[in-house]
Amino acid sequence: MKNEVTIHFDNVSKGYNGNLILDNFNFEINKGEFITVIGSSGCGKTTALKLINGLLVPDSGKIYVDGKDISTIDQIQLRRKIGYVIQGIGLFPHMNIKKNIAYVPNLLKKEDKNKILNNVKKLIKVVGMSEDILERYPSELSGGQCQRVGIARALAASPKILLMDEPFGAVDEITRRLLQEEILNIHKKLGVTIVFITHDIKEALKLGTRVLVMDKGKVIQLGTPTEIIENPKTDFVKELVGGEVK
Repeated sequence: MKNEVTIHFDNVSKGYNGNLILDNFNFEINKGEFITVIGSSGCGKTTALKLINGLLVPDSGKIYVDGKDISTIDQIQLRRKIGYVIQGIGLFPHMNIKKNIAYVPNLLKKEDKNKILNNVKKLIKVVGMSEDILERYPSELSGGQCQRVGIARALAASPKILLMDEPFGAVDEITRRLLQEEILNIHKKLGVTIVFITHDIKEALKLGTRVLVMDKGKVIQLGTPTEIIENPKTDFVKELVGGEVK
């Protein structure tokens, strides 16, 4: 069966103040993939992510989500099917965890409050936490717990796509490994398409079904973790994987 393309960058370029950040960027992501994105600082990783959900607009080229040019569709509708998780998730401090997770579904008013509450209870378990945390406030949680809540909140509107921008970068190594296992479990359970930016090559290779290596606004290599390790296409990739090469 042919892979179904969910996200497609078609000759996309984007710059700021005369500096070209993405340069004729071409890239396809299939439905249900877990794509990790890695590259040097300033190579355009976050810019690419923000272009997917319309937070940024390309200077040239097109971005397609589910076959539709996103410049031609309602941006609010677009973002409703795309979850977004960033480092230091920015939970609402005056709301308890239950209200934080339920915020977007309540805003959309697609379901009654009982259904939303049941979904919140299900999601808190999906991210490896117990229901008793729902009545607590963000200030009462650890950084790792807040990050899990942020993931649950991003999943609350049942998105088809989950964008993650270095979500585990601010937590300690042990918590990071636990969160990595949780996101792998979530991907397996829900089959959501994930685009995950990281600066950690070990994390990229562990999580991704495919790894996208970027440099200077271009795709340098795209392949499975095994392909990236065993057949680095350039010296840049070879240096990046460094100690991972067997």
